[in-house]
Amino acid sequence: MGSGQREDGCLTRSRLAAATDRAGGKALPWLARGANNRGMSKNLFSSLRLGAIEIPNRVVMAPMTRCRATPEGCLTALTAEYYRQRAGAGLIISEATQVSQQGIGYPCTPGIYTREHVEAWKPVVRAVHDAGGKMYCQLWHCGRVSHHEFQAGGVAPVSSSAVGKGGEVYTYTGPKPYPEPRALEMGEIAGVIEQYRHGAKMAQEAGFDGVELHGANGYLPDQFLRDGVNRRTDEWGGSIENRSRFMLEVMRALVAVWGADRVGVRLSPCGTFNDMSDSQPRATFAYVVKALGGMGLAYLHIMEAMEGDLKHGKGWPSWESIPVSYFRPMFTGPLITNAGFTKEKAEAYIARGDCDAVAFGVPYIANPDLVERFRTGAALAVPDVSTFYAGGARGYTDYPAMVKG
Repeated sequence: MGSGQREDGCLTRSRLAAATDRAGGKALPWLARGANNRGMSKNLFSSLRLGAIEIPNRVVMAPMTRCRATPEGCLTALTAEYYRQRAGAGLIISEATQVSQQGIGYPCTPGIYTREHVEAWKPVVRAVHDAGGKMYCQLWHCGRVSHHEFQAGGVAPVSSSAVGKGGEVYTYTGPKPYPEPRALEMGEIAGVIEQYRHGAKMAQEAGFDGVELHGANGYLPDQFLRDGVNRRTDEWGGSIENRSRFMLEVMRALVAVWGADRVGVRLSPCGTFNDMSDSQPRATFAYVVKALGGMGLAYLHIMEAMEGDLKHGKGWPSWESIPVSYFRPMFTGPLITNAGFTKEKAEAYIARGDCDAVAFGVPYIANPDLVERFRTGAALAVPDVSTFYAGGARGYTDYPAMVKG
């Protein structure tokens, strides 16, 4: 589900020169944007250029699964109100949204692959825009984090390899053990990438301002990237270059639809959620980040270690808590981070230049006016955890904003 609930490398002179040459002797816009963003005086409340859009503050609403869609994956007016209330965020990243039925992994989560999904998302995005906000759609394929019950024809979920995970999945008929997934055949992978391209096109039709690839938290792109799951010996597995191919090909598909300046991606280098691990996390994610850095993306969204990662990672020799600052020299564009931040910690990260913006998850659940509460120093309301995935308005749209005197 969406989180927030729960080798060194600069852009070399040669690469910069090559990029400038390809642009006809002019500096690429994304390079200029990155320099401008980091050269200004900045704090949580200063504006920020994210590719094609400018956001009024650096408080981002993190993607959070809330399980309020219909079983068919369509959202309702209740979700439009939920996001409208939180439109004061510099940017809203939608809850994770599946790009196909094959990509479903949880009950009552939204889709973006049918005409009905598009029509259901339109009033949600319109409500955010009417309230002055900006909104990206997070594109999602759960891969092995699924169950036969969610799949067409009751087939096994797919992944990079036939490597299962522990625990239980919540289905419409109750909790069930996670099944062993089926490894995607080479000839099927292009079709899965096409699912993402189609989802990106549908998100465009729904009116979103851009899209973010959910490449984190143990879902399909992460299952290809990290060798704790990916045991393939073909061109989609083995070396870091091969394991990163799926994610990078998906990103190219999204860029082909939207343009690089309206596409972001989320990564979780320290993430253990969904039984994820990697034998060389720094090398793996450094390779990917540097490759992404050459695309001119709107932003890169990197999660630091969450509480659960710190707890579970200690049992794995290769695990380490990698700070977002490790990746800062590798990516010249806007960098967003997330992992249980307070206002004070976010301000410190932005002031040091470790990141350009911070995404907040749980605080946004009970504080729809989070930006104003941060701005005024007001106390934050505490959310009711029992309502996170409960369905209905309670614990969703009934948290009040501050009373303005």
